[in-house]
Amino acid sequence: MPTPAPSRLAVVLLASIALPLAGQAKPKPAAPKKAEAPKAAAAAPAVAGPVLAPASLKAFKARALGPAQMGGRVSEIALHPRDPYTWYVALGTGGLMKTSDNGASFKALFDREAVHSLGAVAIAPSAPKVLYAGSGEANDRNSSGWGDGVYKSTDGGETWTHTGLRSSRTIARVLVHPTDSNTAWVAATGDLWNWGGERGCYRTTDGGATWTRSLSAPKPWDERAGCGDIVMDPKEPTTLYAALYARRRQPWEFIWGASATDGNDVGGIFKTTDNGATWSKLTNGLPARTGRIGLAVSASDPRIVYALVQSDAHGTDGIDQVESRSGGVFRSDDAGATWRRVNDYNPRPFYFSQIRVDPTDPNTVYVLGFVLAQSTDGGKTFQEDRSRGVHADLHALVIDPKAPKRLLLGTDGGVYQSYDAGKGWVFHNSFAGGEYYRINVDLSVPYRICGGLQDNLNWVGPSATRSAEGIRNADWVNITGGDGFYCFFDRDDPDLVFAESQQGALHRFHLRIADRKQLRPTPQEGQRAFRFHWNSPLLPSAHDKGAFYLAGNHVFRFTDRGDKWTVISPDLSAQQYDRTRTTGSGAENYGVVYALAESPVRAGMLWAGTDDGRLWLTRDGGQQWTELTANLPAALKGQWLTRLEASAADPEVAYLVCAAYRSGDLSPHAYRTADGGKTWQSVAGDLPANGPVKVLKEDPFNPNVLYAGTEFGLFVSADRGGRWTRLGELPTIPVDDIVVHPRERDLVIATHGRSLYVIDDIRALHDLTVEAQAAPVAFAPPRPALGAPKFPGWTDSWGTATYRGENPPDGALLTYHVKEWTGDGVSVSIAGPDGRTVASLKGPGAPGFQRLAWDLKPTSEFLAQGRSQQNRFVRPGTYKVTLSYGKTKVERELEVRVVEGVETW
Repeated sequence: MPTPAPSRLAVVLLASIALPLAGQAKPKPAAPKKAEAPKAAAAAPAVAGPVLAPASLKAFKARALGPAQMGGRVSEIALHPRDPYTWYVALGTGGLMKTSDNGASFKALFDREAVHSLGAVAIAPSAPKVLYAGSGEANDRNSSGWGDGVYKSTDGGETWTHTGLRSSRTIARVLVHPTDSNTAWVAATGDLWNWGGERGCYRTTDGGATWTRSLSAPKPWDERAGCGDIVMDPKEPTTLYAALYARRRQPWEFIWGASATDGNDVGGIFKTTDNGATWSKLTNGLPARTGRIGLAVSASDPRIVYALVQSDAHGTDGIDQVESRSGGVFRSDDAGATWRRVNDYNPRPFYFSQIRVDPTDPNTVYVLGFVLAQSTDGGKTFQEDRSRGVHADLHALVIDPKAPKRLLLGTDGGVYQSYDAGKGWVFHNSFAGGEYYRINVDLSVPYRICGGLQDNLNWVGPSATRSAEGIRNADWVNITGGDGFYCFFDRDDPDLVFAESQQGALHRFHLRIADRKQLRPTPQEGQRAFRFHWNSPLLPSAHDKGAFYLAGNHVFRFTDRGDKWTVISPDLSAQQYDRTRTTGSGAENYGVVYALAESPVRAGMLWAGTDDGRLWLTRDGGQQWTELTANLPAALKGQWLTRLEASAADPEVAYLVCAAYRSGDLSPHAYRTADGGKTWQSVAGDLPANGPVKVLKEDPFNPNVLYAGTEFGLFVSADRGGRWTRLGELPTIPVDDIVVHPRERDLVIATHGRSLYVIDDIRALHDLTVEAQAAPVAFAPPRPALGAPKFPGWTDSWGTATYRGENPPDGALLTYHVKEWTGDGVSVSIAGPDGRTVASLKGPGAPGFQRLAWDLKPTSEFLAQGRSQQNRFVRPGTYKVTLSYGKTKVERELEVRVVEGVETW
């Protein structure tokens, strides 16, 4: 592992983190050039590189930073029927959490399964160790994940077996028979983005070995309509109610109900009294043209059934309109034979549509929406004051049947508990479930991370702390926003952070004085409006002092700390204006630049890719743009171009990835060009076949090393995409962004469901050569190490319900690679600047990468008898580290630094 030369790559990357912002000349955009004719595809790149076996990379285990105070979206909560302190939390994109101490601590249970997204979890009442998990979140968000069917556990969630319905994609509810754990019902909603697959109400009587579709829409609409909810009569389990619902999301729109079935009204509420052998549609008193429907049966009086009904029979409703024209809360007092509308209340149905009834009082009803609304008069009136101090957007509610004032609530921001029917709430921020989109880093010591999260704003926090408590929730600072996305630090003043929220809502925030200014570009009155995506690219320039870029349907260049901007491109989209006028939150904004990258090694060179399949390149800062769309690989024609990465080694090299799941393609699309976009070759290699790539990064110190964040984990390649290996031992989770820190060479990982991770000091990985791998042992040059005492904190008095992110090991991190096991371990001897040995360490000799941490203190054999190390470190200076393995010895130098004022030996 030779020491890499301190090339300009590192300098360029440092500049790309953030730059001082000052005025710049503003180039005038010119008309785009015609696309070049496509050329024959070049052969796939063949680059020699070391073979990275999964077992050899275990030393590069990612540490979890959190934070946990901004939780992710909860899809369902299941309460143990006999133990009130045990309950399960299903996360939309983060797997399954279990608590056995009423939320003081949580254990992740679904981390090694094939998928991460859960829509439902149910406990068998007669055998509580039996659990069924329905994969695929059924909330119809543009960021919702997908699953591959039903999973079953017979040991309380410790292990899982896949039990069918693989093409259901999303599951809204699972019911288990009260006395037979082998009988269960599933509400399969179907693929959010594409027609087909398993949709409807399914039943198993053999514990999931086989499933029978019991209820579906009539053909051919069974390819479009699925089951959105199912409930059971608590006193007569052969009686069930189910709701059918058709919907489809496309990049530019969301359609539902009869609009999704060519005007055919196939949805609605259905009932069976013979265990699903026959079903009848309930219509008496219910509206036509229904959409998503939530159902609830009173446990104390099963004749009373509630339905929260979406309907456009008399017109549709806006995003903020909670009173429906023809839908709302409906009640039946005769087991569904007749219904009456008791309230028009129905907030944002596609995202909520959840209703619950107090198990002891049939007139106490809860509706989940932006807030928690409670009725105590059977739905006639609702109070929207039952969720003060709770994150908005509610999706899951459990009412404890033995203590109905106790509520468990799942939101877009995590899990809450109330003991007084919603007057007060406890936030269970003791597990990290944040859904990050994008991150960036600064050059502080320790460096900080900024990032944006789904419905949880933009935040800044430390990669490490000097506290024995670890990285606390309180160490993170909110810098405002809505849904958070791209961000970066100003290089001259790292307390100045630029961040972006949905629809290009750009702002800058000063951390010291909490000053905020909105910077979103707006055209003059009467001009055509700019279009910005839900997640608009924002990046600082590596070359132009003070410049940064924001992309919508145009590319914008900013100067003077964002106070000045200019348009530097024409509209780069396909300009399909019939698809760009969707109303709502901005999630369906379409026809915009979604991928943007600047060459770190050639000023003025920008790559831009759109969500409607167009690819562009400018070499002169935007004065002229060349369209490269015709050169794209066939698999990417018309697809949503997801991310671009410009090489730090060669300006003609770039990488393009496409997550094409919206069109039904789950393949890992990752491509490389070496000729400025004229030809493209796949670098997807042996990435898992059904794992779309979300981000690809080239290592800035070794262009043959690539990192890929996929829908289901993190991977590394040492041969430029020929072979890939899973990295970091992360849970099965979407990796939405990756940053290599230019000084520390840490790999910082943003997951969409389990917050942030860091793999410390990956230089041994990107410096490994075929020759070094063939040596008996290879010892990577250690990075400089800092001796800094830890603040004692208050760790023994905070209790166990406090989340603490992991700090890196203290002192120096020593990484080496062993070729093969010889029966010997590794010995390390460390000598000071004066040549005297101060420490000796022992390490494992197992094959692959191994790591040792030295705390920068003399080891016991080199201390005078009775002397204590306390908080004293060895003196600053250059130390010689000698690693011995069998007959092989390797020496490296280690620079030791110590915090000023700290006593040394």
